[in-house]
Amino acid sequence: MGRRQVERRLRQVSSRLRELRDELRIADEQLLHLADEADGMSIRALVAETPGAGIEYRQARGHADAMAKHRAHVVADIAELEAKQDQLLDALNAT
Repeated sequence: MGRRQVERRLRQVSSRLRELRDELRIADEQLLHLADEADGMSIRALVAETPGAGIEYRQARGHADAMAKHRAHVVADIAELEAKQDQLLDALNAT
């Protein structure tokens, strides 16, 4: 791979990393909110002892779990891109 191509790929990876880090920040905020909401629904479900409250809790917990899963994917993507960035930097230094 030529130097220009490595530099171009490095810019692309850096740009995507910035986007993913922003997405991770947002996912963290949303996960905190959704987890708090699910905890509150759990308490309401225990106190209310109605089927509806239990359903609301399970839905809220499902949303929080889905966000946690999304967050884990974003973290994995960031790790993968950081490894790619390291490879590109090594290639750039080798040329």
